[in-house]
Amino acid sequence: MADHTNGQSAPPSDRSNLIPFSSRLKEGRALALDVWSIFSQANLPADCINLGQGYMNFAPPKWVTDAAEEALKSVSPNHYSHPRGRIRLREAIKNFYGPQLNRNLDVESEILVTSGANEGQYAVFTAFLEQGDEVIMFEPFFDQFLPSVTFNGGKPVYVPLHPPKDSIDKPTSNDWTVDIEELRYVTTLGTIIGLMKFSHRHAITSRTKMIIVNTPHNPIGKVFTRAELQAIADIAEEFNLLVMADEVYDCLVYDGKEHVRIATLPGMWDRTVTVGSAGKAFAATGWRIGWLIGPRSIIQPTLAASTRIVFCTNSPLQEAAACGLELAKEKRFFETQLVEYEERRAILCQAFDQLGLKYSMPEGTYFVLLDISKVYFPEGYPFPSTVLGRGRDFRACWFIAMEIGVSSIPVSEFYCEDHASIGEAYARFAFCKDVDTLRNAAERLLHIREYLK
Repeated sequence: MADHTNGQSAPPSDRSNLIPFSSRLKEGRALALDVWSIFSQANLPADCINLGQGYMNFAPPKWVTDAAEEALKSVSPNHYSHPRGRIRLREAIKNFYGPQLNRNLDVESEILVTSGANEGQYAVFTAFLEQGDEVIMFEPFFDQFLPSVTFNGGKPVYVPLHPPKDSIDKPTSNDWTVDIEELRYVTTLGTIIGLMKFSHRHAITSRTKMIIVNTPHNPIGKVFTRAELQAIADIAEEFNLLVMADEVYDCLVYDGKEHVRIATLPGMWDRTVTVGSAGKAFAATGWRIGWLIGPRSIIQPTLAASTRIVFCTNSPLQEAAACGLELAKEKRFFETQLVEYEERRAILCQAFDQLGLKYSMPEGTYFVLLDISKVYFPEGYPFPSTVLGRGRDFRACWFIAMEIGVSSIPVSEFYCEDHASIGEAYARFAFCKDVDTLRNAAERLLHIREYLK
């Protein structure tokens, strides 16, 4: 009601939402209750084994944590680092990754240390996206990609990876395939007056700016082949696209599979930024130490953005990450770690084999997708409102967590709404846990057979 004494409006009686928030929060699904909150340990039984979230339940190697302690005891690492990253870590990245990229990396212009891989990616989007620029994302996608793109004015364009054919008895992550032509033409299925029709649009338009290539792939575990990456590279060259190569799981590639860095393909260095992570490499996900490697033309604008986002990254833990890279070869750390992860993978997959359920044997990462389409849950089961109205996989994963005591993540979360039905058949299980935990989880998972139809 107006205050006629001074012409001003009376203060609102409801003061709970005085200031409207930005629409970008809605566009990036940031306001929606996310899958991590729904399936957090706080919402599940106290004894539920968490194979949902991709963090380890074991410590980093002692020689790396010792380096962190030493850094904390000295003076310089307790203060701001250079926004590019501490020189010791940049030198370690150069020496470790330079040979893999066939380059003598310049630590002053071709390497940027970031506050986790996620912040590094965000800074790239900030540096390069204009309002309405399109970013191609293969589905299923790491869920942070979406808000990071939309918060910076970008528009996601989704190209789904095709699941293994039903005729494949023992699928692997390699059986998830990319249709290169779908990078040019995305097909949308629509229904009009009872008739099915296809409408086509170019996946790549005049506004397409970037393509994200995540290999090894979360959540599938797919390691993109050289042929697939070359086909993507050809399109990037043809349409002048920036390529974000998310390779944070590069140290976890199994079965002799070749991890090809797209930046090493002909002509690709100049348009590719490669993303790495100390958290994934050294079982230290809470440290939030990542890095970007690329040409000066990409790193310098990204540095300008990152400096204004976080200014610099945690200094003492950069020293520890540097120590990890410096000593990894001498200690054969990554070779040993790979063998340990192969054992963990085997424990989980053997349980799935005993159940007779299909899964995609991962050739990389520490995730495995289980086909849960045959898991039955009773009608009228008391699901919480947070999973009702979501994909069937949300209910199946909740049921497994509550009745079997092992949590996982519903894969439809990693799709756009139009393609979510593809993911509803799968649950993502993480095997970045100690062997005893995985054996206990495997024993529990065998009880799923009581709920198979």
